[in-house]
Amino acid sequence: MTEEEPVQQTESSSEEVEEITEKPETKETIEETKETIEETEDSKEELLQKQLDEAEDRYLRLRADFDNFRRRANLDREAQEKYRAQRLVTDLLPVLDNFERALQVTPEHEETKSVLQGMEMVYKTLLTALENEGVEPIETVGLPFDPTVHQAVMTENDENAEPNSVLAELQKGYKLKDRVIRPAMVKVNQ
Repeated sequence: MTEEEPVQQTESSSEEVEEITEKPETKETIEETKETIEETEDSKEELLQKQLDEAEDRYLRLRADFDNFRRRANLDREAQEKYRAQRLVTDLLPVLDNFERALQVTPEHEETKSVLQGMEMVYKTLLTALENEGVEPIETVGLPFDPTVHQAVMTENDENAEPNSVLAELQKGYKLKDRVIRPAMVKVNQ
């Protein structure tokens, strides 16, 4: 074989390509292929935009979740700091009750008076320490009954008092800052 033969084949191939491209059926097929390629590129862009929008939405939701988590953690930490003494105060309330009962005794002897004076000093010191932590007694007698801070144990009909008001305090109630630690046990007028 000589070198001219392959060249002739190439020339005949290019002639065939020209013949094919000149046929109307082939031109339509090429146009359809071009349109299909353009549609595919458009759909790729739409798909990429959709994926980008979804990723951005996930990012924004994740960021909002993290902000909410951080806010809740800060609120929990603040509440823990604010009410850190609650368990100790709850444990000391029966001690306060016992001191109050002991101080109601009327002394008969001089020795008993001095013991009661010492107990009163300890009681006042304990009250001061609790007040410094934010503990305060709940007001009761003469006020309207409030179920958020009072616990009605008894009722009574007293025409001289306002209806639904507290007549007597049976056990003191206490608050730690704005939280009720123990509601006051009271007698309520009907």
